[in-house]
Amino acid sequence: MGKKLLVLFASILMFVTLVACGSDDDNASDNDSSSDDNGSSEELPPSEAWKEMDAEDIEGDLTVITHRTDIVDSVYQDYKAAFEEKYPNVNVMFEALSDYGGEIMPRINTQDFGDVQYLPIQVPIGDIPTFFEPMGSLEEMEAQYLGVEERQVNDTVYGIPIALTYTGIIYNKAVFEEAGVESVPETQEDFLAAMQMVKDNTDAIPLYTNYGDAWPLSQWEGAVTTTAGTEDYYNVDMLEDPRPFDQGDPHYDHYKLMYDVAEQELIEEDPLTTDWESSKVMMNNGEIATMVLGSWALEQIQTAGPNADDIAIMPFPNDKDRTLFSLGADMNISVSKFSENKPAAFAWVDWFINESGYSVEQAGGISASKDAPLPDALADAGDAEFVMLTPSPDELKGKLDEIDKESEVGLWLEDNKQILVEAAIGNRDMSYDDIMEDWNNKWEAAYEQVMNE
Repeated sequence: MGKKLLVLFASILMFVTLVACGSDDDNASDNDSSSDDNGSSEELPPSEAWKEMDAEDIEGDLTVITHRTDIVDSVYQDYKAAFEEKYPNVNVMFEALSDYGGEIMPRINTQDFGDVQYLPIQVPIGDIPTFFEPMGSLEEMEAQYLGVEERQVNDTVYGIPIALTYTGIIYNKAVFEEAGVESVPETQEDFLAAMQMVKDNTDAIPLYTNYGDAWPLSQWEGAVTTTAGTEDYYNVDMLEDPRPFDQGDPHYDHYKLMYDVAEQELIEEDPLTTDWESSKVMMNNGEIATMVLGSWALEQIQTAGPNADDIAIMPFPNDKDRTLFSLGADMNISVSKFSENKPAAFAWVDWFINESGYSVEQAGGISASKDAPLPDALADAGDAEFVMLTPSPDELKGKLDEIDKESEVGLWLEDNKQILVEAAIGNRDMSYDDIMEDWNNKWEAAYEQVMNE
């Protein structure tokens, strides 16, 4: 009995000792934790941490991969000099890929794809966090930048558009002045009147279609949102209409202008002989008044001759209460998750977007930064709004492209636009309404097929 009591007593004593020790450890741990909380702040993510550093403390060899093989040895060298002046302990090196997507994708899984690059569209959205560094929450980034929703995953942004481009009518201001056109035409009726004034009072071609090269006719589609007057039309409203080319619909009204300028002989005399490269020089020299093109063409036309200041862009004329420029995001600049120079990488992203001038001077667009001023070429754009298209509902994503492909209407192709011009100048026995009826019938058949799959 005595031995059993002794064993029981020893067991109780050991239990009490262990509990006491554990209690002391817990208290010590709590005290340490409390000390940490009071003594230091939570570590900042790389996208924010670099902002707390002095420029001289940001250092390293920074590899930037780009698709601009045409200016990597010229303009990009100026970027390098300007950036390194601001961040003297960073050495920037460029790698230009001629087939950007095809060349960078095999490197993604090797983790060797530079410090800064343009996020390849071939990377599935869900895989983006595996390879690229977060740039901030969607809410925070949308307050500062346009177009960042395209490369976000679970409300976290991984890329910023290097430019946002738009479609309008590029025009020669000197020709307008000579013709007596005192203000930018706002409606289609005003535009046709202005083109007639150009024809009557100058030697310039009022509107150059570039029919011969064909692809420039596809540029007209980029301005349909302006004609519609709403960012909801293209990806939402149009998917609710099996016959979107009826009179009064945005597409009907939009392409009526293409038909009318051709029918009223306000285009080049022989559309079959047009030439894109020559047209840029002709417009710079005042031989062409207008062309419907994306903003990407501004810089090309401005530098095609000595009269850069004469070249500007205006919104496509419409009859709506709102005048919109529909924005399309260019490639998204990003930072590798495997970069060993993340402070320098994020400093480059910030400088490139906010200070380089690339978006306007090289891409012919506007900056993704909401704080950036609009380019001088938009000085006469008035109260035009810049908008991103409303995306399709999740269950309808991709349906518009499917319908377009199945119908062979080719919203973004030139074939049917050439037919339209041919009919307008009398080379085809078709009225405008005949063409729209044909488009409607093809679209309706494809619509029923795709939407009922």
